[in-house]
Amino acid sequence: MSNVSFKSFRATEIEFVNKHDNGTRIEFENKYTYNVKYNQNNLCMGEFTVEIFDKNNKDKFRIKAVMCGIFSYKPDVKKEVLHVETFNEIFPYARTMISSLTVNAGLPPVIIPTFDIESQSIYKFGKNC
Repeated sequence: MSNVSFKSFRATEIEFVNKHDNGTRIEFENKYTYNVKYNQNNLCMGEFTVEIFDKNNKDKFRIKAVMCGIFSYKPDVKKEVLHVETFNEIFPYARTMISSLTVNAGLPPVIIPTFDIESQSIYKFGKNC
C-alpha cells in the first residue's frame, strides 16, 4: 500500500528551443532535480525539474520543464520514503509531457530515460543521519 496519495500536478515552466536543421543528429544529455516541501497538514509539494539538451550545443536544442505535484501522506512515514514515492508518482507525467511536446513540435519523440532514484548516492544514509 502506498504511503502517498497523488492529488494534482501542473507544469509551472516549459522552455523549448529547437534551432537545428532537419535531420541533424543530436546527442542528448539529461539533468534532473527533485525537491519536496512539507507542511503541517500531511501535505507536500514535489517539484521535478528536467533539462534535456544537445550535449555539443545547448544553444541549438534544449528543453527545460518544471512539474509540481501535490500529495497527501501518512504522518508516520520517513521523509526519505516520501521523497522516493512522490518522485515515482510525478516522473511519468513529466516523461509523457516531454514526449508529447517534441512530437507536437514535429520531431521524433524525446523519451527521457527512467532511473532508480533510490540507487542515487543522495539516498544512501549513514548511521549518523
